[in-house]
Formats: sequence, C-alpha cells, structure tokens
Amino acid sequence: MAGTVPYRPKAGEIPTDPGVYRFRDADGRVLYVGKAKNLRARLSNYFAPLHTLHERTRRMVTTASSVSWTVVATEVEAFQLEITWINDFKPPFNVRFKDDKSYPYLVVTLAEEAPRAMVSRKRGIPGARYFGPYPKVWAVNETLDLMLKLFPIRTCKDSDYRRAMATGKPCFAGQIGRCFGPCSGRVTIEEHRANVDRFVAFMQNQDRRIITDLEREMRQAAAVQDYETAARRRDELAAANAFFEKSAMVLGEHVDLDVFGIDHDELAAAVHLFVIRGGRVRGVRSWTVDKELDVPLGELIDSVLENAYADDIRPPGEVVVPELPDDHEALEGWLSGVAGRRVRLRVAQRGDKAALLETATQNARQALMLYKTRRSADFTTRSRALEDIQEALGMPDAPLRIECFDVSHLSGTNIVASMVVFEDGLPRKDEYRRFTIPSSTDDTDSIHQVLTRRLAYLAGPGAADPDGEAVADAVPESSDTPEASDTPPARRAKFAYRPNLLVVDGGQPQVQAAARALLESGVQGISLCGIAKRLEEIWTPDADFPVILPRNSDALFLFQRVRDEAHRFAITHQRQRRKRDIGTVLSDVPGLGPARVKELLRHFGSVARLKGATPAEISEVKGIGPTLADAVHRRLGAAGDDGRG
Repeated sequence: MAGTVPYRPKAGEIPTDPGVYRFRDADGRVLYVGKAKNLRARLSNYFAPLHTLHERTRRMVTTASSVSWTVVATEVEAFQLEITWINDFKPPFNVRFKDDKSYPYLVVTLAEEAPRAMVSRKRGIPGARYFGPYPKVWAVNETLDLMLKLFPIRTCKDSDYRRAMATGKPCFAGQIGRCFGPCSGRVTIEEHRANVDRFVAFMQNQDRRIITDLEREMRQAAAVQDYETAARRRDELAAANAFFEKSAMVLGEHVDLDVFGIDHDELAAAVHLFVIRGGRVRGVRSWTVDKELDVPLGELIDSVLENAYADDIRPPGEVVVPELPDDHEALEGWLSGVAGRRVRLRVAQRGDKAALLETATQNARQALMLYKTRRSADFTTRSRALEDIQEALGMPDAPLRIECFDVSHLSGTNIVASMVVFEDGLPRKDEYRRFTIPSSTDDTDSIHQVLTRRLAYLAGPGAADPDGEAVADAVPESSDTPEASDTPPARRAKFAYRPNLLVVDGGQPQVQAAARALLESGVQGISLCGIAKRLEEIWTPDADFPVILPRNSDALFLFQRVRDEAHRFAITHQRQRRKRDIGTVLSDVPGLGPARVKELLRHFGSVARLKGATPAEISEVKGIGPTLADAVHRRLGAAGDDGRG
C-alpha cells in the first residue's frame, strides 16, 4: 500500500485470531504492546496511509522498524499476555501509570507456616492476602489494632518468631497477651491457622453477626460466673463495634464493589478508586496516568483495570466504571480468572452507585488539577519547559513572556476574545486582557483583528488601530468594568510589554491569520505559533508539518495549560456579556427589575431556555404573573427579530 511503512506485512500474513502484537525499533526495543480480538483487523489500522493516521500513532509507526504477534486461544489469554509483556518491556508508547504515592495494605502471609498480619507497601508477596489499599498508614494500623483484639494472630517478624520457637520463650507480643501465636504456647500451629482463617474471612466478608455472637458469649460466660471470659468478650465486642463505626455505610450491608472515577485530557488522566466492602468505604486510591498515545476512554479503562488488579489484588464481584470498553466481555473473563469467581463490569446510571461514581469522578478531576498545578509550580520543570519550547521553535531566547489568544462566540454572535499572559511559566492574571469583536467573518478574521489591535500597542503610546479608533478595549481580569475606555492608564501601560512568543488557539489557518497581522504591524523579533487542540500539534507560520512534542514533555504541558487558560478566560467573558445582553433587553419590560431578571435566569438555567419558554412556563417563576410573563415573552421575541438577542 502506497504511503505506508516498508515493514508492513503482506496481505494474508496476519492471522484473524485473537493475539498480542509488538512494535519494535531498529535496536529491537519494544515500543508498543497491544491486544486484539482479530489481529488482522487491528493491525490494518496501523498500516493505513500515513497521512490518515493520528499524528502520535504515525510517530510510533514510523519510529518502529518491525511488528510481530503471538496468537492465543481466547481474548482473556490476550489480556494476560499483554499485561505480562507491558510489565516486562515497559514500552514507551503504552499508557504509563504513576501512583501519587505508595499505598499501605494490610497483608496476611498465608504461605508461611504460622501466618502473620502486617502493614506493607510492597505488593506481590507470594501467597499473601491483601486488604486495602488504605489512604494513610495510621488508618491501616488502626484497623490492625482493632482486628488483633478480635483475632490475636501473629504480628512479629520472622526472625523473632524463629528465635522464640527455638528457645521456647515467647516474643514480646506473646508475653503481654497481644498475640496467640504458636510461640506463646497457648495455641498449636493448627489452632493458630484456624484463627488466621477467621481473621481473613472477617476482613473479606465483614459480617456484622459477630457482634450478636460476642454479646451472646459474653452473657453466657457471665451467667456461669466466668467473668474472665466475659471480660474478654466485652473487650472484643467493643473492638468490633469500633471497627464498624470507623466507616460509614454507603450501600447495602452485603454489597462489595470497586468504583473507578476517571478524568482525562489529551496528555494525562487521573484515577480515583473507592473500595466498597460490606457496603462501607474500606479504602481509597488515586493515581495519575501519562498518555503517550491519545487513547479513547474505553481503552484507558482497559489499562486502568489491568494495572489496578495486578500483583495478586483480587477484584470484587462488581466493578463500576464510567464507560464499558468494547471488549468488556473479555475483560470480565480476565477479571473473573483473577478473582476466582464471576466479576461483572457495570456503568451506574442512577441511584447510590451512580452517586458514588460521580463522587469518585469528582475526586479524579481534583487529582488531575492538582497534578497539573504541582507540575507547573516546580521551578526546574518550568525552566525545562521554556528551554524545550525555545529549541522546538528555533527561538533565539527562551519565551519568558508568552501571550496566548483565544476566540469565543455563540453561533457567530457575541464574539469575544481573550489574551492571557504567562511569565516564567506562571500566569500573570493582573495582565490578562479581553476583547469585544463587533463583527467578523470567521475565527481567522477574529484572530487577525485581535492581534492587529494588540500589536498596535507595541508601536508606541496612543497608537491607533487600522480603523482610526483608540486601541483601548482590553481590560484586566481583575477589573469589573466591561469597557476598555475605563481602563486606568497604569494598567494600559502594562499592555505595552513586549512578548517573546505569541500563541493562538488553533491550527495552520489561525496561525496564518496571526502571521499576517504580525507582518502588517511591522513589529519584529516576536515568535508565533498555534496549538491545535485535537492532536495537540504545534503549528508555526508557513510550515508544511507541525512540531510534535513528546506527549509527556513539560513543554507540551505548558502549551496546553496556556491554551486552556485562554479558553477559560474567553468563555467567562462571553457568558458575562450574554447575561448583560439579556438584562439590557428585559430592562425595557415595565415591572421587571434586576431581582426578577436574576430569578428568571436562575429558574431556566440559561438564556436559550428562557427564550424558548412559553408564557405559561415563564409565569411559573416566583414573582412573575401571567401578564408580566406575556410581556417578557413578547419582548424576547422582538429582540430575536431585531437581532439583539
């Protein structure tokens, strides 16, 4: 096939069976590992004409020099082999997981002669049973302390246990009655194993019937005047009640499930996991993901679950995710094999589980924002990002001052634009500016107008725009004054600061429009580029191909943050203008003051819904009667006819 890579296999060579494939570079390094239900169908996507591929997929395919595959019997086996190869080869183009910390677990070493309970951050201990993860070390220690009052099993180190068994002298925990391990002489190895089994069974099922049993045994012991046993049962009952009170009930008493909330963008993702056992939140875990390839949410969920249930972590019978992957049946089969029982994937649509999913997603959203904030706050990271931008764009100096422009409109009306400023990689909100564009043919024309007006300031104070109007319509973010003519002179002087780099939100057409404005202004020595959101490509003037920055690079992260901030500021300005516009229209209605206008907007939620409402629907608003509702409806209709709405 023309336009593809030379190592593309011949037609018919690739089997149609399930399997796992590997892309390698010229040195034999594995670049990417993937699985497929049909190898031929999946791999054909990579060998389409290069110009049709996603930019980062094209970079992976052209970096590779060969592809190989291994056929397996089922999709479940493909899952297992893919996980093994990803862990073995650490391919740079696969999703990479970054726990924001190493989480502690409560571990029971079932493979040992006399199993013990301990707190560990290490996963993958042979034959061990894990409970958690817990958010803090104190949380798992607190749980272990309570559990040892109910089931006093061994907690000492292996060296202490062996020394105690050899000398016949119990370890310290055995001497004070905190451990009924074999070294204490109170129980045999078989009896200790039975106690460990009860410990594990309770941690797994967390059956509240233990409270009833302890109460009954306490009363029975007291009835026969066995007060020592009654006192032990009393203390165990208090520990059991404390254990159940530590976590709030969020679902039914017998509900076990894991809830995954995910928030992601083109470069990274954050995952937040709620571990629900016995209807209670028993653990939480958060981690971030770097995405080298811009994979869709379904494929991301595949990778998230493969990572979450590695190293002997068993899933519950139900796993709630924000979206079912295309291969969810095979994924369920793999999870069932890991758990040793049937596991089902679900997307919660309503009820308590949906509320938990929304809470987990909100936590993931906060985690992703925190990840970006911490990354941008680091001085070394910012310096490296600016140096990488300088090198990628061929600039003579690092872009210590970056100005980014974005245009926002509502179906071609209410056209506004924003300018945000980043100095030394940090936002300067006091120097943000916003623009009102009276009329424009399209986004490129809007970009040309805004850049023309902004660059006029660099020609000197009092400069005028091409139409002869004073260039004074930009205001700082902190200003509540909508009109630029009220901008204080001291603030307007800052607008004349010279940027090193101008960035526009968009691809090659928007960059060409900005370059035309830069050329017409006569201002020289300023670099220019645009960032296209869909593929995160960096376009420069007159370039046939974009600049491709590594997906996890600090430079691309800074570009994305600058672009997103410009978009946020533009959208905020446009919404404010829309509210002012509707307020101006409705101010002509007799009897309709600012308070009732605010109530109308609060009731309908948006200007569009208010305009589409009938008089009967408008009259349902508090303080709006039928006559006033008719007047509002007529006024909004007239505003739509004369173009003011």
